[in-house]
Amino acid sequence: MLAFKPFAKDSTNNANSKATQQAQQTQKNVLRVLVWSGNENYLPRAGSPPNLDRDYLELFADSHGLNLEYIEKPSFEQLIPALLSNEGDIIAANMTVNKLRQEQVDFTLPITETPEYIVLGKNNKALTAAKDLDGRKIAVQPGTSHAITALGLANVYPNIQIEQIPAKTTRDKLYDALAKGEYDLTIVDGNIIDSTLKYRDDIVKSLQANVARSIAWAVRKDSATLKQQLNTFLQQQLSAQQDSESVTAWQTITKRRTIRIVMRNTISSYYLWKGQLMGFHYELAKDFAKQHKLRYEILVADDNIEMFEMIKTGEADIALGFFTPNQHRAEQGLAFSRPYHYASEQIVAGPNDPPIESVHDLKYRNIAVRKSSSYYQTLMDLQSIIPQITVSEAPEEYDTEQIIEGVASGEFDLTLADNHLVDMELNLDTKITPSIFIGKEKAQSWIFKDGNNQLREKIDSYIKRTYRGLFYNLIHKRYFEADGLIDKHHDAYENLQAGGNLSPYDEIVEKYAAQYGFDPHLLIAQMHQESRFDPNATSFAGAQGLFQIMPRTAKQLNIIDVTDPEKGIHAGIKYMAWVSERMQEQEVRDDQLTWFTLASYNAGPGHVIDAMRLAEQKGWQRDIWFNNVERAILLLSQRKYSAKARYGYVRGQEPVTYVRNIRRKYLMLKDVVTTSQ
Repeated sequence: MLAFKPFAKDSTNNANSKATQQAQQTQKNVLRVLVWSGNENYLPRAGSPPNLDRDYLELFADSHGLNLEYIEKPSFEQLIPALLSNEGDIIAANMTVNKLRQEQVDFTLPITETPEYIVLGKNNKALTAAKDLDGRKIAVQPGTSHAITALGLANVYPNIQIEQIPAKTTRDKLYDALAKGEYDLTIVDGNIIDSTLKYRDDIVKSLQANVARSIAWAVRKDSATLKQQLNTFLQQQLSAQQDSESVTAWQTITKRRTIRIVMRNTISSYYLWKGQLMGFHYELAKDFAKQHKLRYEILVADDNIEMFEMIKTGEADIALGFFTPNQHRAEQGLAFSRPYHYASEQIVAGPNDPPIESVHDLKYRNIAVRKSSSYYQTLMDLQSIIPQITVSEAPEEYDTEQIIEGVASGEFDLTLADNHLVDMELNLDTKITPSIFIGKEKAQSWIFKDGNNQLREKIDSYIKRTYRGLFYNLIHKRYFEADGLIDKHHDAYENLQAGGNLSPYDEIVEKYAAQYGFDPHLLIAQMHQESRFDPNATSFAGAQGLFQIMPRTAKQLNIIDVTDPEKGIHAGIKYMAWVSERMQEQEVRDDQLTWFTLASYNAGPGHVIDAMRLAEQKGWQRDIWFNNVERAILLLSQRKYSAKARYGYVRGQEPVTYVRNIRRKYLMLKDVVTTSQ
């Protein structure tokens, strides 16, 4: 059992037990956090209300020198029993305080308060008043506060029917069932449904089901020291938010202890990969918040226009993107930091285009850019000199990366883009031809509301310290300069000698393949795709070892040092088994499970589940990978689809290529073995 040093149980009747516990506490300062697996990771778009308790808990852990160990439970009703049996030290699961729970556990001060709401499918019969609940059926999970609320409503309206749904049902599965009409109504916490409606438009938030209730952390009744420390921390965090009136924007930020940063859901700014939030601007935002001991909330905007509007209205404090200062933006009330990045604007052509050697070769060509971008003004200036150039307006919801991909696919003739974005697309193996530079190198800045001078000082000071320093250089190289996003090596399997080893690690793979029920040939093909059999391989995102496992994932699997071949192989195959279980829960066909598992291993199960839902909406088979769900995951790189996906943007070409490459290698390996027999 892992325990944490500062907050042990306050008493015990067993001296030997106490001595054992104290010995264990000296091993590691760990706070064991019980969470519900149904509250899955996703891409926060409007701050992080559903994860607010976890955000605060991470700040608490940092302030007390603790490591957090998250322990997932498959059903919500298992959380309190697990706490009482000492499987964890605290519950952080957006848990509502009620009398029944207070009889079993203690609660901290409220983190927030939220009412519960009736939620229904968009095409279900609407509710206009509480009396309309009579005769309706409410689907709820056992052991939740929603079940108690449903019982209360049934006492008032006796004709309400209460339907218990499986305890392991995830929220999105519940929403899917509502949207299809399989369930009539359900009950959802207000902060959860408000966040959900940022990406789903097939469900509706309806009547308020009860008064606002407190959301808090739960601890055992014998954990008075822990409760006291948590409450002291929360008092410091939450009391500052009660007064939002202040002289400057920075004082408001420090009072609420939260910085709100708006950006776009793109591969250069902010996205979810293998369950981990990533992106150049996301990393800068996190670091800026950390340097100033602030929480951060990430807001996602559809386009630059929306980003700027959120700054002007005060909905966001900072906009992060590759913004070039100009007079038009300044006239809108926007202000600019000192430069944090420099870029040259470069013409991008298709893969088979003839060379463009000067601006005169652009005559009678069509260059597509967003009108709100700085590229548009560059091209207007160029067009005034060379009128034969056509400038067309790309859709505002397209990010620059998507327009570049449009050039590669033939959707657009040419585009203009910052050179670092062009480099990133080349590293991602996008089939484009980089061409001539237009104009001089331009400075790029953070954006905030004009007049927020103290905020400006904090940003400028941070950029001055950070720009071209070690942290900045590392993340810039990771996202724009490294060629690790798509592995470009081309080892040949044809050189395998008949009857020889398929890899240097055949025996280890066979051992764990048998333990977890996989074909070792498949795993060897996957290992080759991941690392080229190099146990010291490290990806741009920090994945390590033969199966390129993220450190956080390895920790969750209770495996350390994945650069050790046996541990790395064990971690990879164990994680494959975990994602396979996730796909089985999605009722994937048995003959398709391998391909869905591989896609989930590469991109994360969430993106694959999003693609399955989209495939169904498109009339394709949601349980067949090739030419069905793989078509849908390709669409999730487009804003019109990723905006409605729980896990947001994904560069769908990566899992598609990953699965097809492994299948090709797997079949080749099987052929080698068959031939040698």
